[in-house]
Amino acid sequence: MFQTSLCITPPNPPQSIALGKHKVFIGMAPGVGKTYRMLEEAQQLKQEGFDVVIGILETHGRADTAEKAVGLEQVPLKQINWLFRTLTELDTSAVLARCPQLVLVDELAHTNIPGSERQKRYQDVFWILEAGIDVYSTINIQHLESLNDLVHKISGVVVRERVPDRLLDEADEVIVVDVTPETLQERLQEGKIYASAKIDRALHNFFQRRNLVALRELALRFVADNIEDNGRQSHSQSYCNIQERVLVCVSTYPSSIRLLRRGARIANQMNGRLSVLFVAHPHQFLSKSEALHIETCKRMCQEFEGEFLRVESDDVVTAILDTAVEQHITQIVLGETRRSRWQLLIKGSIVQRLMRGLPQVDLHIIGTDH
Repeated sequence: MFQTSLCITPPNPPQSIALGKHKVFIGMAPGVGKTYRMLEEAQQLKQEGFDVVIGILETHGRADTAEKAVGLEQVPLKQINWLFRTLTELDTSAVLARCPQLVLVDELAHTNIPGSERQKRYQDVFWILEAGIDVYSTINIQHLESLNDLVHKISGVVVRERVPDRLLDEADEVIVVDVTPETLQERLQEGKIYASAKIDRALHNFFQRRNLVALRELALRFVADNIEDNGRQSHSQSYCNIQERVLVCVSTYPSSIRLLRRGARIANQMNGRLSVLFVAHPHQFLSKSEALHIETCKRMCQEFEGEFLRVESDDVVTAILDTAVEQHITQIVLGETRRSRWQLLIKGSIVQRLMRGLPQVDLHIIGTDH
């Protein structure tokens, strides 16, 4: 992963991560041990002869974390005068001048002090990476931009310091630092996360067990999806999905509501993603009652937190095949055929065509009331 660094100071703000390698330590909440784990790996690399320095470290008064950093060189921090106080920030220029093989940058989502060269700490990391220096960094799952609304729904907390998802998408390695909610609450009560004055309030707010359970699942699932997407891009033909993806095929028949509910239960039991597909004929218009029925299906899909897909095609089976491949579907739910024996003889069985076209996908054929 590491190589001898050739430091190049970028003349313009970099647009993407290019030269340096980026390893991100992510967790569900403060106190899971991200910084400690980062320091452990850095100390091991230092013993192996790598040139490792600390760019900025946020110990929050945790003695064991501070002790783990002993022996690692700290690049001098930048001092900034703000509101009659002298505060310190990561000094990107000093890191570039020092030109180590690896620099540790804690708390990626941090907002820099007004007057800094860049607004956010993750922007400083982009500059360091562009210079060919490897970076280890830390972040909590609630700081990712796309999860902001979901985190608010889970915890009731509005997270104001956020980073773009591309930070994880472009990272060379993402490490989930995980502990059980019970362990994290014990650490909090023992004063290992916050000062004693903040413990009770934290336990009754953000650190409630139900919040931690949901945030833990969110962190694990987000990183699993990230790994799956990267794996699929690298091995598009042979890659096997990590997460189940359920596609429910609905039509203008009333029985579609039953299919949708069954598909939602399957997706929920498998902890998978739900998609609902309606194939509309390009030359046939829906009646008012049919249009209302499809709108009901769409609304129910949204209530089940699924994605509703409407595709125009005069070949329903081809549309299902194409959608299943495009969406990486692993399970398909559809109703039993309404074709007559004559139609089956002439056009063939929809199920047989799907089985031939999607041999790796499981089909669920649900009985319907005629």
